[in-house]
Amino acid sequence: MNHKPSTIEKPRFPFHGYLGLALIAFAELCLVRQGVNPVAAVVSVWTTPICWWGYIFFIDAVIFRLKGNSLIMSRRREFLGQLPLSVVFWLIFEVYNLHLVNWGYRGLPENIFILCLGLGLSFATIMPGMFQTAELLETLGLFQRLRLPPAKTGNRMLYGWVVVGLLFLIVPLLLPREVAKYTFAFVWVGFVLLCDPIAYASGGESLLGDLEKGRLGRITALFVAGYICGLLWEFWNYWAAAKWVYLAPFTQDIRIFEMPLAGFLGFGPFAWEYFCMYQLAKLVSRSGQDAKRGGV
Repeated sequence: MNHKPSTIEKPRFPFHGYLGLALIAFAELCLVRQGVNPVAAVVSVWTTPICWWGYIFFIDAVIFRLKGNSLIMSRRREFLGQLPLSVVFWLIFEVYNLHLVNWGYRGLPENIFILCLGLGLSFATIMPGMFQTAELLETLGLFQRLRLPPAKTGNRMLYGWVVVGLLFLIVPLLLPREVAKYTFAFVWVGFVLLCDPIAYASGGESLLGDLEKGRLGRITALFVAGYICGLLWEFWNYWAAAKWVYLAPFTQDIRIFEMPLAGFLGFGPFAWEYFCMYQLAKLVSRSGQDAKRGGV
């Protein structure tokens, strides 16, 4: 009896991937038409959230097509949990910016409800945007062979990183504004130095844990994802009616769209920062759930 060889059917490309492409195309069309079409002018105020939600939907669909699981399709609870955390994490940086004044916003809606809705929808995309980009890079296997000799991590090093991280996060707030505006790089790095050792020592996922095993794949994927997302953020922001502008005193004459070059270099560490903050938040949440179970 002859048997035909079995074939493994590839996962379908989900509908929300096509929706994502449509959202990006719609937003771009409105940008082109905003000077002659009043509807397009209104929509162009929402360029950032429309394009980023479209990007998230599209990238998620690509990942699902490649490996059969993805954040939205397979880990929806995780995805929904990332959205409010993404907003909260960014608001921390906004609080720092009140003193450092490295960026500002133009063309925002005057209605407070619409303003909060637009900002919330925009800030919520930061974490899933970077994490899905990193996941796509890992799925493609671009950095899986990158390895280092396993690194040993001692308690003295962990404590040292935490102390330096705390200093990086506290000192900018204590300096006069004229000096503090030059120290935002400390903030970008500070949360990595503070959160990652705590997550590592608590048994959570961490960059230090990857280094201890000699693995560079996820570390590199996150770093590169930060720059990919940074380029897209600046690209979609440049022509938007509601946008952010940079006031930082760094390389103002050398820019990538609105972003001075020195600021753009921070997008890689920024992705590490969100990863470390997220992993620590997961550990805190898990501890809270375990405490509730223990009290029942």
